[in-house]
Amino acid sequence: MPPRRKILVVLKGYPRLSETFIAQELLGLEKAGFDLTLISMRRPTDKKRHPVHDEIKAPIVYLPEYLHEEPIRVLKGVFSGFSKPGFSALMKRFFSDLPRDISRNRFRRLGQALVLAREWPDKGEWLHAHFIHTPASVTEYASILTGTPWTCSAHAKDIWTSPDWDISQKLKNARWAVTCTRAGYEHMKTLTDRKDAVHLSYHGLDLARFGHFAGEHSSRNGSDPTDPAFILSVGRAVEKKGYDILLRALALLPKELNWRMDHIGGGEALSTLKKIAAELGLAERITWKGALAQEDVLDHYRRADLFALACRIAANGDRDGLPNVLVEASSQRLACLSTNVSGVPELLSDGENGLVVPAEDPAALAKALETAIRDPDLRKRLGDAAEERVRGHFDYHSSIRQLSALFEAEWQKAS
Repeated sequence: MPPRRKILVVLKGYPRLSETFIAQELLGLEKAGFDLTLISMRRPTDKKRHPVHDEIKAPIVYLPEYLHEEPIRVLKGVFSGFSKPGFSALMKRFFSDLPRDISRNRFRRLGQALVLAREWPDKGEWLHAHFIHTPASVTEYASILTGTPWTCSAHAKDIWTSPDWDISQKLKNARWAVTCTRAGYEHMKTLTDRKDAVHLSYHGLDLARFGHFAGEHSSRNGSDPTDPAFILSVGRAVEKKGYDILLRALALLPKELNWRMDHIGGGEALSTLKKIAAELGLAERITWKGALAQEDVLDHYRRADLFALACRIAANGDRDGLPNVLVEASSQRLACLSTNVSGVPELLSDGENGLVVPAEDPAALAKALETAIRDPDLRKRLGDAAEERVRGHFDYHSSIRQLSALFEAEWQKAS
């Protein structure tokens, strides 16, 4: 086996509570023997960390988040760039991109790439980007400047909100790219002639962290006002999560049906959602818990009766891939209700191991919620089947083996 190369992994921000699937992958690669250095374009804003972040040993380098905040560092990167053999090619590429994206963001990515190329932590020999939008822009620019090969993991928002020309150009130059849903995989393949350079790789779940729940979810059926059915939702308060739709669906439930809901997650729309809940007369039934640590989220999965997430396609095209929280909840035998957006049907089959309704349809969502609340036996059947599917098909070790093989194949070629 050829020696493994030092990989510089470019991330939009690290660590992030909402991207533990990335941290899980990084830890998996470390355990598989890969030597990583993390390059973050932004500093962390979350006050809490998941345990997985503390297990990752890779050093972290933070690029200037805004170029004007570290002008000396940026100027050193610019002057250093003049002497690099790829500088002319980089400028040609940059001025080809700029007319199609005239923005400060485009200049920021160039500046970050120049800083990265000058500082070049730990003598990196390979570049890998997480997300095919801005992190891949920095990565590709650094690759052009230094001649270092690069690869990419694409996810959800980055695929669906990036212009086709941008993804096509990146797929032309990256050695390969992986993505985590069949919907994203099929879309990316339409944007490149190099079909064999695009791979489907589900993130999966670290099942050691989400062990089998041997207890029992309750038999609440919404008939007891002193013991209402417990609905749980975990997700950021952003448009694509469809929380306004979920709230409107909850408002359509029969008045005699007794339920309560906990929401876990941050997000810029929290205050708006709380206002909507109050306007709909739901405020007293909903607890907004904000971001919680992983062990607290796991405890909620085990105590809840039903998990609900009303995924939708946002106005700008943004959408979920396969929300990791659905995989996590399913691993705990918790019946899940979601919509037929993007990768959700790749995990949940309606009536078999979950309930799946059309997006943007509060009435259909309300009907499914009522059905699940009133029927604890249905919830048990769906939850048991969901756990079986997760443990049979969504073990993250499969993804790590696939990524390892892709890296190893490249290094075998090089040797």
